[in-house]
Amino acid sequence: MPAHVFAPPAIPALPVAGSDLLFPVRRVYCIGRNYAAHAVEMGGDPDREPPFFFQKNPDNLDPSGLFPYPPDSEDVHHEVELAVMLGSGGTDIPAGEALDHVWGYAIALDMTRRDRQAEAKKAGRPWEIGKAFERSAPVGPVHPAAGIGHPASGRIAVTVGGVTRQEGDLNQMIWKVPEMIATLSRHFALAAGDVILTGTPAGVGAVVRGDVMEASIDGLGTLRVEVA
Repeated sequence: MPAHVFAPPAIPALPVAGSDLLFPVRRVYCIGRNYAAHAVEMGGDPDREPPFFFQKNPDNLDPSGLFPYPPDSEDVHHEVELAVMLGSGGTDIPAGEALDHVWGYAIALDMTRRDRQAEAKKAGRPWEIGKAFERSAPVGPVHPAAGIGHPASGRIAVTVGGVTRQEGDLNQMIWKVPEMIATLSRHFALAAGDVILTGTPAGVGAVVRGDVMEASIDGLGTLRVEVA
């Protein structure tokens, strides 16, 4: 059997709440403007805009509790999101069967270099430089769906320095989790280890070095992240 030219990198993996298990990450999909108020906040029209997706890198997911402020940016924003972890996948998954493929859920922060993203948008270019930079997705422990069910409603919020910045309810998503899975599976072959970040409520804003973010979702606890 042919050998690798160098040792393959380790597979990114996230801790599972209440156990010594790790959830291995394959791909990371993110939906944009999936809460009506945030869509308006970012200049979109939630009544007519179909779902659209972008990607982060698997090793952008970071459970360390530290967010190093990225270089070459002066406007970095927090976006609190529900992360959906798939335990199986496929193509052309019906929305009515989509939740059967979900292994668990976690709290995540889609950190965004807003200045770099704005430049990319203006030039009609991809967003990766603003979205997929190193350690751009702080994430909490994965909670198995077998234990908590499938949260379709509940408070989602983030504070910075103890002041609430974002607050909403999971039921305010324009495109619900089953619809996101079904839509993605028409364009990609989904598989175990895929992660979907499901969008953020209104109130996104900048952080600076020394800030402490506390993201919370009902049933999933709190994710505390320090901006280093």
